Amino acid sequence: MKLIRSILPTYLIVFFFGTLILGSCGEISSAKEFTNNSNQITCTNTSCQGTYTGPEFINGSDVAHQFSNKMSAAVGDKLKELYDKKQYSKVDFAGITMSTEGMGSGEVIYELKIPFLRVNSKCEAYTSFDHVGGWNHAPELQKRKKQLAPALMTGDELDISDLKRTKENLQEYWIQWRNKGRQGGCLGKNLLLMDSATNQNH
Repeated sequence: MKLIRSILPTYLIVFFFGTLILGSCGEISSAKEFTNNSNQITCTNTSCQGTYTGPEFINGSDVAHQFSNKMSAAVGDKLKELYDKKQYSKVDFAGITMSTEGMGSGEVIYELKIPFLRVNSKCEAYTSFDHVGGWNHAPELQKRKKQLAPALMTGDELDISDLKRTKENLQEYWIQWRNKGRQGGCLGKNLLLMDSATNQNH
């Protein structure tokens, strides 16, 4: 009995702290889920849109602007999916909408919509998508063009939007191009059309 009485307080202490730790882990998990839920992107056959709500920076990392990266990946995936379904499409640059309410305050609501246009043929479609941008400074477009150059087929070029900016001065260029893996067969056709147009002009 003496042994049991001496062990019991220790057991209760261990049980108490174990419960406390498990409870804390549950709260951390919920926090992660909340972060994920504040960074939602939804794509349909006509657009991708989403909202990032949260801090502009975490440990010096520009997490709000990273939402543009996630949107670019989602749009590229959706364009490829539409292409594979023979629903040939490209991004409608003129219809892109961006807002960054609260930017500069530490907390931002970044809303972004990327609409699609249906095109007539597979070689008019685009199946890759990216961006280059920055807060309160001009995007390094020439640098990004050099980085993306290896992704292009010979004789092809990037399709680049006009500079888009929010009233809080988030600045973005949006970029689309024909993906080598999906649209390699378009290369010869495009060059053939270009050659034909050139010959007609001479």
